[in-house]
Amino acid sequence: MLKIIKVTTLSVLIAVTGCVSIPSEAPELSVELGKRIAAIEESNITLLNRFFDQKRKEVDKFIEEEWVPEFANHFFSNKTISDAWETIVSEDDKKQRLLFLVKTGPRLIKKINEKRLELIQPLDALERRIELKIREEYTQARAINNSITSFLLSASKVADNRNRYLEMVNTTDASIGRLIDETDDAVSVLIEKKDILEDKSERSQKFLGKVREIRDSI
Repeated sequence: MLKIIKVTTLSVLIAVTGCVSIPSEAPELSVELGKRIAAIEESNITLLNRFFDQKRKEVDKFIEEEWVPEFANHFFSNKTISDAWETIVSEDDKKQRLLFLVKTGPRLIKKINEKRLELIQPLDALERRIELKIREEYTQARAINNSITSFLLSASKVADNRNRYLEMVNTTDASIGRLIDETDDAVSVLIEKKDILEDKSERSQKFLGKVREIRDSI
């Protein structure tokens, strides 16, 4: 499971407000913390992107190994198509076989691509929504740290603003973790084979419904 790295300026606030005097190195340390916040933000975004890349691969595997065989079986169950194919096979006419594939191939590919788009697009949208949420939180963290850096030059201002900044620090690690877990569960609904009688389209609809719920909760 994806593990989002936690970083806040809360520890800095506690350290600063607990001191009677501010060390001369404190402003430089706060500036360095700002750089680390940016680096950890990008690490978290990279982890998020890799997580969703894996989920997309799992969806592709479901389409290739489960949905396509069932779709092909349904496609060739059409009597007109089935009769035409059996005639071509029995006559062993390579020209007619090629013509059949040329005519039916694009239709099959179009349906497969449509199904992939139907299942992948919601994941893409959810990934963008979570990434935006993460970036918003780090933007807030940087803003708070920038203010602390300035306030470190004046110990009295740090004390005066202690409570206000403690209230502003709003870590959303639990929230992001919940979104990741729910996304993982949604894809599991699609790819798990516990109930072999359950229709593939029904599992697809459950998956899409869960992804929509996650997206709407952000």
